[in-house]
Amino acid sequence: MLEIQNTLVSLDIVEQYFCCNLESCLGECCIEGDAGAPITEREKEELEKVVPVVEPYLLPAAVDVIRQQGVSYVDEEGDLVTSIVDGRNCVFTFYGPGGMCLCAIEHANRLGLTDIQKPISCALYPVRVTEYPSFTALNYHKWKICKGACIKGRKEGIRLYEFLRAPLIRRFGEDWYEELALTAREYLKSIQ
Repeated sequence: MLEIQNTLVSLDIVEQYFCCNLESCLGECCIEGDAGAPITEREKEELEKVVPVVEPYLLPAAVDVIRQQGVSYVDEEGDLVTSIVDGRNCVFTFYGPGGMCLCAIEHANRLGLTDIQKPISCALYPVRVTEYPSFTALNYHKWKICKGACIKGRKEGIRLYEFLRAPLIRRFGEDWYEELALTAREYLKSIQ
């Protein structure tokens, strides 16, 4: 683990190569799993505000779920998560060419229709953030559906922490990321 300010960062985040490869996985991380994406109360409020903007992109069943139960629920572990459709899809997914699963929030943001961004847990995936009373832990969630991302990252020479630069800065700040990057470079030199 690397200690960066008040966070502990798993060495996997520095060592592993990673670069999302949607052509390989087709966005399966937004479909598979046992619950929706973890969100904060503030993110819940933002998701509620963005529904009218993204509704044209959503699956009809997702619109029904949002109308019936809202954009989120509390899962079995007591975490606030995005609502899901048929025990699978996040309610904010939509399908593009070739059956590729995409995020309606991210799509609307990129089109300039909203300044709301997808939840930080989604943007940081496959890194999972766990808050403890005295520190925050960042761990790499290894999942077979991301095999193509690992292959692409290795081929392009992109480490996981580099791939996630923008969302890490969004969550922890520029100074934190710069400290992580410097520490990561020194660590990687030391193990070569």
